[in-house]
Amino acid sequence: MEIIKTKIIDFLIIKPNVFEDNRGYFFESFRLDKFKEAGINLDFVQDNESKSQKGVLRGLHFQNPPYEQGKLVRVVTGAVLDVVVDIRNGSKTYGKWLSQELSESNKTMLWIPPGFAHGFLTLEDNTIFQYKCTNYYNKESEGSILWSDPDLGISWNIKNPLVSLKDQSAPRFKDFQSKF
Repeated sequence: MEIIKTKIIDFLIIKPNVFEDNRGYFFESFRLDKFKEAGINLDFVQDNESKSQKGVLRGLHFQNPPYEQGKLVRVVTGAVLDVVVDIRNGSKTYGKWLSQELSESNKTMLWIPPGFAHGFLTLEDNTIFQYKCTNYYNKESEGSILWSDPDLGISWNIKNPLVSLKDQSAPRFKDFQSKF
């Protein structure tokens, strides 16, 4: 398992060692010891899964303290463009975003620590997206930022994604007050 640092501190790309042969493949999708070696001490308490058609955009979501969540995310089938935005007050990369394609074929995973807004766009039909969370979901603590905010300038590379009413009415970044 290779854990790759990015230009946003604490946000990591994880590339598992994949063993393939004529029967299929095998890989470890999580190893606590490797995370601890990378300085990440965590406990996962909830697993989530979604299935979406091509062109569905979910996000940008987060949970406020004290129910903040770290997430280990990956695609089981299909592909997504995964996006994170740093919303940690005082961070040198506050308001900056990164994107990464996650797919069934590349098996890449992301570690998204608390203090990041997260969203993804499905690139294929019947995409199954999984994530492990370090805290339980709490409706009163959920927050969001407008996925299409021009001040963030995220390159989603789609004109008309299918977006929930809740995500369409999320606040803009300039009107957002981070609790991180």
